[in-house]
Amino acid sequence: MGSISIGTSGWSYNHWEHVLYPEGLARWHRLAHYVDRFDTVELNASFYRWPKDASFASWRRRLPPGFRLSVKAPRGLTHGKKLYDPDAWIDRVARGWHELGDKRAVLLVQLPPGMVRDDARLDYFLRRLPDWIPVAVEFRHPSWHDDAVFRLLEAHGAAYCVMSGANLPCILRVTSSIAYVRMHGPDHDHLYGGSYSDDDLRWWADRIREWRNSGTDVYVYFNNDGNGNAVRNAETLRALVG
Repeated sequence: MGSISIGTSGWSYNHWEHVLYPEGLARWHRLAHYVDRFDTVELNASFYRWPKDASFASWRRRLPPGFRLSVKAPRGLTHGKKLYDPDAWIDRVARGWHELGDKRAVLLVQLPPGMVRDDARLDYFLRRLPDWIPVAVEFRHPSWHDDAVFRLLEAHGAAYCVMSGANLPCILRVTSSIAYVRMHGPDHDHLYGGSYSDDDLRWWADRIREWRNSGTDVYVYFNNDGNGNAVRNAETLRALVG
């Protein structure tokens, strides 16, 4: 039997007042408030600026027992170098990951939409990444969605990131002991917009329980932060999966 962890992509949003946070709550108190409601979160700020090692150590101390933090890889690695010559970035990531200790979940590597399939480059990156860092790869270019790529992920024990919304293909594929799901929102006209219906979430709850029952650890993060939809959808889904 695997586990199920459900949370949101990011936690510090001003428009989550009256949804998750009381009015006037200081920004630096938001994480402490978030962990009272959820047991995992996906750090997205790391994509824009990779945190200092001391920040990861601070999160290790501040987060409660059992809480797990997934971390989005820096855009310098994924969008700047496009995984080419990754060693310097991997060293920085590994230092932070080490400091995070028992609060770490999964490293999310989101590739840019313009990056076409390059099996050799992906293979090299996954070979260089320490095997004690669980990783999920999110492909945004359609050329990557091929059985050979899924087999490559399986060979490295890397998770395929299942995507919902944002006009991206939704492929229910598990390539490791982890199922990593990003719920980008059901609105076809606005990226990361809209709120999932209860029927949609019941369908996802069935899939998540199937994965969990097969021994897979499932991480689900809602990225439709507008209007607090991510918070509401995450709490509804968590109730549906029990």
